[in-house]
Amino acid sequence: MNINIIKEKIKSLQGKNVKIKVYLGRNKCEYYEGKIEKLHNNIFTVNINNKIKSFSYSDIVTKNVIITKFN
Repeated sequence: MNINIIKEKIKSLQGKNVKIKVYLGRNKCEYYEGKIEKLHNNIFTVNINNKIKSFSYSDIVTKNVIITKFN
């Protein structure tokens, strides 16, 4: 998948509640729920319980980070 397509999809989710699954390797995952706050050239930030975490668009391309929208 193209990074520009990923950026457009993330842009459409900006300000909405999302679930994030992060693969850490060796069959380990972390799960987060928050809102996508800001978009930058290489990363985007997510507000998770008043803490900011950043993720890169390339993590989504490599499927190390999976984002789903929820209500």
